[in-house]
Amino acid sequence: MKAIRYHQFGGTEVLRTDEVDIPSPGPGQVLVKVIATSFNPVDDHIRLGVLAEAIPTPLPITPGLDVAGTVVARGEGVTTVQVDDHVIGMFPLNEHGGAADYAVIAADSVALAPRTVQLADAAALPLTGLAARQAAIELADIRSGQRVLVNGAGGAVGSIVVQLAVDAGATVTAVSGPRHAERLLGYGAAEVVGPLDLDAGPHAVGGPFDVVVNHVRLSPDGLATLTGYVTDGGIAVSSAGAVPADDERAVRTASVWVQPDGSHLADLVSRLDQGRIALHIVDRRPLQELRGVHDDAAQGTLVGKTVLTVA
Repeated sequence: MKAIRYHQFGGTEVLRTDEVDIPSPGPGQVLVKVIATSFNPVDDHIRLGVLAEAIPTPLPITPGLDVAGTVVARGEGVTTVQVDDHVIGMFPLNEHGGAADYAVIAADSVALAPRTVQLADAAALPLTGLAARQAAIELADIRSGQRVLVNGAGGAVGSIVVQLAVDAGATVTAVSGPRHAERLLGYGAAEVVGPLDLDAGPHAVGGPFDVVVNHVRLSPDGLATLTGYVTDGGIAVSSAGAVPADDERAVRTASVWVQPDGSHLADLVSRLDQGRIALHIVDRRPLQELRGVHDDAAQGTLVGKTVLTVA
């Protein structure tokens, strides 16, 4: 089978197509014939080696943390999925494997694929959905009646956070560029404001808020300023650097560290099939163009969630 791999860390030139043996699933694993994977910004950072210390991963690496495909074999002890099931899943950050014809993944990291979108498009859900769910549900515990600020709401993770918060009954202020405004209002955001002017303070955007969810890279001073956007007793959750807590005001903070979880992914699939969340995919490319996708990401020209399909 063919797999795109890199044998050393570096620029996009390290990506190459290798001919490798089809792997066999071990106990608790399934072998998936891959239909699609998707690009996540962390793929670029891992390839560069900047996360090698934080996320030790043996080389060579087959990138692709998301996978969508069909189960073709099961390892010992697997009962949750059957051969021929359509599934989606996320690999651990130190494993990967979606950029190949076949991939082995832990059975408890996959869920049955959604019925309301194409199987290839469902590859856009696992990592972004799990990161959004962790932020909105597991860490922030967003509830009805709360006021929520989502900074970076137009991105793949932020868009799902907005939808999960709206679904929970919260009033959401989405911070994003104007090109995302119509879509975010369609998700149920009460208001969409332009890039956050931290110097203007929380009142400029209707704050402070019960929950602040941040997906934008900020300086340490900027992250510290975000604490002031949270009401007494509220929480700030960030996937882009730690927001400091304020013990005097009982402001809590938490950081997102996404991990695979088949049961949480099944919950997201259910929400997608029920129309409670939607995916926003801006491009679909064949897997052979993976290097080009990494190039675009490195140059800052990748405009949104990109799915890579396997022929």
